[in-house]
Amino acid sequence: MAKKKKNTPAPRPAATDAPATLKDMLSREVLDKLKAQSDALKAEEQGKKDAVLKAAEDKRKAEQKRLENDFGHLLENSNQDWSKFK
Repeated sequence: MAKKKKNTPAPRPAATDAPATLKDMLSREVLDKLKAQSDALKAEEQGKKDAVLKAAEDKRKAEQKRLENDFGHLLENSNQDWSKFK
C-alpha cells in the first residue's frame, strides 16, 4: 500500500494581524496631497525631458541646414557618377 501524503496548508496571517502601514495611518487628505505633488513632479520631469529632446532636435536640424549650404560637404558626400544627369 502507498503512503498517503498529508497536505498541511501554510498558516496565513489574518488581515487583523498584519502590521499597520503608513498608508493606513495617513488621512485621506494627506494621501491626496502627496499624490498631487507626485503627479506634479512627474509632469515637471517629463517637461524637462521634452525640452531637452526638442533642443537636441533643433540643434541637429541647424547643423543639417548648415551642412546643406556648405559646398565642400556637398561635394564630398555627393554621388560621383554624374553621367546619369546628362
